[in-house]
Order: sequence, then structure tokens, then C-alpha cells
Amino acid sequence: MSAASGAQKATSKFFDRVFSKESLRYLCSTHFWGPVSNFGIPLAAIVDLQNKPPDMISGPMTGSLIVYSLVFMRYSLAIKPQNYLLFGCHFVNEIAQLGQGYRYVRYTYGDEGKRAQEVSPDQKKVGN
Repeated sequence: MSAASGAQKATSKFFDRVFSKESLRYLCSTHFWGPVSNFGIPLAAIVDLQNKPPDMISGPMTGSLIVYSLVFMRYSLAIKPQNYLLFGCHFVNEIAQLGQGYRYVRYTYGDEGKRAQEVSPDQKKVGN
């Protein structure tokens, strides 16, 4: 058996597996597309970790998304068949939302927020 023949068999086996009825059924199901479309939430949260100023973070919404992701992480493992893609999506979202929550708490209740709320003497003159 030549190397080209072995590569051809491996390629054929790969395509047979990828385009099998089971694989195509999975790729055309909501079991696949639901989590894929849901990945927009954690991706936006990850981008916001670096780009959004902490004074624009909504504490109640971040708390809701933390609970939401915990619930759906559990749900993704409770259903049959288990949906590991959905679990991964909500796991990533949980980490990103916890990061946002940390930034919110640090800004709202920590020194960073107090410094931002202090008004400089120049700003007081302009306002009067």
C-alpha cells in the first residue's frame, strides 16, 4: 500500500463520517444551531470586558445573565442527549459575566467609582 493510497483512504473515511446521515441530522438540528446562535452573548460580553467602561455595566442585567447561564449549564446536561455545545456556550458566558460583575462591583462599591464621582474644582466653576 502506497502513502497516496493510505491518504486517500483516510480522506475518504473522514468525508464518509462528516457527511453521514447522523452528522448531517445533527448539523441541521436545533441541538446544534441553538447553541451556535447563542454564542453571540458570551462573545459580546468578552468584547465588552475590554471595551465597555465600567460605568455603563448594568448590575441587574449582569446578575440575571449569571443566573441564566448557571441554569442553562445544568439544563444542557440534564436533557437527553446531553448537549455539550450548549454547555460550552453557557460556561463561556458564565465566565465572561462573572468578569463583568466583578468590574461592576469594583466600580460601584470600590475606590474606582468614588474617584469618578469626585468633581474637580475646575468642573465646579463651569457648573456654577
